[in-house]
Amino acid sequence: MSGSRNSPSCGVCGRKLVKNGTTSAGRTRWRCKDCGASSTQKRPDITRKAELTAFLTWLLHGRQPDHISARTFRRSRSWCWNIEVPPPAPPTEPAQVLMLDGTYFQSWCLLIAFDGTHVVDWQWCDREKKIAWQQILQRQPAPHVAVIDGGRGLLAAIADDWPTTRVQRCYFHIFQTVRRHHTFKPRLDAAREIVTLTTALMNIRNSEQAVLWLQAYNDWEIKHDRFLRHRTYARPHTVRPKGVAETSTWWYTHRDLRKTRGLFRRLISEEHLFTWIDPRLTDEEHPLPRTTSPLEGGPNKGLKDLFRAHRGLLTEHARRAAEWKLNSLTAHPHDPWSLVREEQHNPPPQRPKETPVEDEQIGPAAYDTGFNWEDGNGIQHGWGGRNR
Repeated sequence: MSGSRNSPSCGVCGRKLVKNGTTSAGRTRWRCKDCGASSTQKRPDITRKAELTAFLTWLLHGRQPDHISARTFRRSRSWCWNIEVPPPAPPTEPAQVLMLDGTYFQSWCLLIAFDGTHVVDWQWCDREKKIAWQQILQRQPAPHVAVIDGGRGLLAAIADDWPTTRVQRCYFHIFQTVRRHHTFKPRLDAAREIVTLTTALMNIRNSEQAVLWLQAYNDWEIKHDRFLRHRTYARPHTVRPKGVAETSTWWYTHRDLRKTRGLFRRLISEEHLFTWIDPRLTDEEHPLPRTTSPLEGGPNKGLKDLFRAHRGLLTEHARRAAEWKLNSLTAHPHDPWSLVREEQHNPPPQRPKETPVEDEQIGPAAYDTGFNWEDGNGIQHGWGGRNR
């Protein structure tokens, strides 16, 4: 037996304890020389830290310890769901480019800001709207370029909070919009040509090719301008398209083509189409991203894989899991143990709900469940309650 300066004290007599071998589980046994009391010491902080590490290993990597059953593992680590994971601290210097997009799961929408390598910020909301995007934009310094999917709420938030930021519209979302209007195999020549022009956007590599594309698009508008002016007049058996008012006597025949033309007109006039090769922002050898694909194939895919591996999570648990996943994808992840608070693994007992006190009834009860001799309740004697 040996003692040390940092030996624990005896809980009976208060003297210093000495080591006295180990238990069958391998823990150090301590013994008091005076009273002979033997005990082992517990370090709940080390235990909790190990539980949190095992919880995150299971949550993010799908690995669970073999020496414990799945039910026991979930029960002993249930307190880890109470830990709130805040977004990372905003950078001091503005980023060159940020990709902004939202992903949906259950009834929630998760907005994510991504710099191409790491997650920069995130925000929970019900849908992609201006006030939700402003929560991220107001926390981050305005980047030089923002790559977006074209949502109206995000565009309005950028105009208010990042007025100096240039916008690059995601080419993939442009293609998706055009395909939704005309399908993969359009019947009209004008539709086939504009789908081909949209597909050609992904083959542009420099500013000279961008100028040629703009010229080709301008030729398409001139060629089909008269065609896009065709009108359909309301007649008894004419099908009225969705969105046309009942009072309208006519409407444009090729409404989807006009929508596509309006889309490209806005992108060109607002300079949202070729920001990624603007010589004022970058050089042609190192162009900026022109799609949000790094965000879709990076953090968004990681979240989808996480939810697929942990099917059936409660909504609140799914939100915590998404936060832990995004935290692991930041440049400087939070130390999990630094986020733990005492009330998270030892929550205060909930007070029982107080039952409301009913007002005391004045007078006899007309209908009640209480016992009353006058109602004939009790021991009866003889016939009909009368003594013989």
